[in-house]
Amino acid sequence: MEIVCAALGGFLLDLLLGDPAWMPHPVVGMGRCISSLEPRLRARFPKTPRGERAAGAVLAAALPLGTLALSLGLLLLCRLVHPALAFALETVWCWQALAVRGLAAESENVRRCLAGGTLAEARLAVGRIVGRDTAALTCQGVTRAAVETVAENFADGVAAPLFYMLLGGAPLALCCKAVNTMDSMVGYKNERYLHFGRTAARLDDAANYLPARLAALLLILSAGLTGESLSGAWRIWRRDRRRHASPNSAQTEAAMAGALGIQLAGPASYFGVVHQKPAIGDSLREAEPGDIRRANRMLYTASILCLALLCALRIVIIVMIKGVST
Repeated sequence: MEIVCAALGGFLLDLLLGDPAWMPHPVVGMGRCISSLEPRLRARFPKTPRGERAAGAVLAAALPLGTLALSLGLLLLCRLVHPALAFALETVWCWQALAVRGLAAESENVRRCLAGGTLAEARLAVGRIVGRDTAALTCQGVTRAAVETVAENFADGVAAPLFYMLLGGAPLALCCKAVNTMDSMVGYKNERYLHFGRTAARLDDAANYLPARLAALLLILSAGLTGESLSGAWRIWRRDRRRHASPNSAQTEAAMAGALGIQLAGPASYFGVVHQKPAIGDSLREAEPGDIRRANRMLYTASILCLALLCALRIVIIVMIKGVST
C-alpha cells in the first residue's frame, strides 16, 4: 500500500504544483549525464556504424540501470534513518515522474498565444513542447502540433510513469523517465544519431509498448466522458493506430484525432529536413485553438482514470497474493 499512497500523493502534488522551476528535477540530471557520457563513449569506440551502435548500447544500459540503482540506494538509506523519510522521498519522485499539469499548462499557453497573441508568439510557445521545426507553421499547424504533443505525451509523461510506478515504485518510474529522456535526446534518425541512438530508441519503444496502448484506450474512454466523440476515437484508433514509424506514437494520436474529428500528423520538418509522415484521422473540420483545451480536458480525465485503474489493479493483486500465501 505504501507505493499506492506515494503514487496518489505524487499525482496530487503534480496537479497542484506542476513542475516548479526552483526545484531540482531528476530529468535535468539525466540530461546532463547523457550530454557528458555521449562524447566520452564516442571517443572510446571506433567511428564506424558498428562502433557507434556499441557506444549507444552502453549508454542505453548505463543510464536506466544507474538511475534504478541510485534511486533504490537512496531510498534504502532514507529508510534506515526513518520509514517516513523514505516515503516522503518516494512521493516527491512520483510527483517528479509525472507531467500532467506541466503538459496542460504549456499547451494552454500555446492556445492563449493563438487566441490573443501573435502567430510568432504561438510558434515560440509550441516550440517549447515539440521537437519539429516551428518557424513556418500556420495557425492550424501550431494547433495540430500542440494537440499531437498532448496526445503523445500523455503516454510518455503520464501513463508510462504511472504504469511503472505502480509496478515497482518511484525507482522504476524514474528508470522509465531515463529511457524516455534518452530517446528524446539521442533517438533521432539523422546522421548524428542514426546508429548511436538506435538502442535507446528501441528500448523506448519496448518500454512504452503496453503503456501506449493503455493510454490510447483511456483517451477513447475519456472522449466519451468529456463530450467528445467516443465512436470517432474508437474508429480512428482501430484504423490509424499503426500509421507511424514508431510502434507507439500513433496509438494516442489516432485516439485524439478521432475524438476531436480533426487530422493530425502528416509532413513535418525536423532540423530543416521535411519528413513525409502519413496523416492520422479524418479532416472533418479544420483544427482550431479550442481543440487544445478539449485535448487537455481529455488529458486530465484520462490521467485520473489511469491512476485509479492501476492503483486498483495493484491492490487487487496484493490482496490475491496475500490470500494465496495464507
